[in-house]
Amino acid sequence: MNDLIRRLSAGELPVVVGGPDPSAAELKQRLTDIGHVFVKFPGTVGGTDLGVRVDRDATDLSGADFAAETGRVHVEGTLTLDYVPVRCIADLDVATLSGTGRLVVLEEAHVA
Repeated sequence: MNDLIRRLSAGELPVVVGGPDPSAAELKQRLTDIGHVFVKFPGTVGGTDLGVRVDRDATDLSGADFAAETGRVHVEGTLTLDYVPVRCIADLDVATLSGTGRLVVLEEAHVA
């Protein structure tokens, strides 16, 4: 496992909604319609913006009012980072588009 994955999976870290033009409306569309969201870990050099395939069964939007831009969402999804399958888990505030998150390594790629 490389250093970036080790740091992002070590515990809860600050995250923000990533992508080209983050907004509450775009976040809702990405979570409900597109099924793909960007989560950025700004604490890395240059920030690490990850494209996450949303796991709709594990994601909880019930605490959010996207129209009023209030509340919180719990987002979970998967991606492959540097050939390592990981799950991204993030809790985001809809008003600030920020919160905390972490990666969970699903399995480590083995090189022979």
